[in-house]
Amino acid sequence: MIKLSNRLQQIADLVPKGAKLADIGSDHALLPSYLAERGMIAFAVAGEVNEGPFQAAVKQVREAGLTGRIEVRLGDGLSVLKPEEVDCITIAGMGGALIVSILTAGLDKLAGVRTLVLQPNVGEDTVRRWLLEHGWFLAKEHILEEDGKIYEVLTALRTSEADRANEELYEPRVLRPDLVVDKERLLQMGPYLLDQGSDVFIHKWMLELEKLERICKQLSQSAAEASRAKEDELRRFIRETEEVLSCLSKAKR
Repeated sequence: MIKLSNRLQQIADLVPKGAKLADIGSDHALLPSYLAERGMIAFAVAGEVNEGPFQAAVKQVREAGLTGRIEVRLGDGLSVLKPEEVDCITIAGMGGALIVSILTAGLDKLAGVRTLVLQPNVGEDTVRRWLLEHGWFLAKEHILEEDGKIYEVLTALRTSEADRANEELYEPRVLRPDLVVDKERLLQMGPYLLDQGSDVFIHKWMLELEKLERICKQLSQSAAEASRAKEDELRRFIRETEEVLSCLSKAKR
């Protein structure tokens, strides 16, 4: 039986039972193979743009005896799909900007898709913005740490109530009388993740602040007016983020 990493297991757990799945950027097709092996999906398309991973996926599916349940296709993004062929799409292990470009280029292939499970390595806010702008409801967020890396997994649903549900989801949070988390901040940090305030979430943002501090140090060495403005902007963001994290830490105690 196929065993998945914690990251892929989290994604697998979010795929609806009986789904017609497309796993885009499937690499070795481990995710669809795991789900098909356990009878958790009706069938799957494993899409891969590069020849090497494509051949690895073909081999994996063949050796697992799943050629009747999984089709491995070579192509760019959602171009491997036919309209209304699948009802769930997973895209994992790439940057948020690339995920968004794949979804945008394949908008016509999203007809009939009810669930998106997306795991951007960076640029999670870019994905949240795309979902909001294109009428998808962000239904769940998960965060986990594995092998020294932190991953966020976003689950979005196609629903007629998306606009109303998103409006409620991105309502500002009042953490204290003088500290309000607005919609922009929720898009950056994740509404569910901020509400949960887990140790992994706090750790992620502490690491982000360390990176921003290093950038500020570099900017401070420049005399350019644009550098001064950028440093001021980043330092304001750092201060506000530190206040948010402090409130969440106190709430946990």
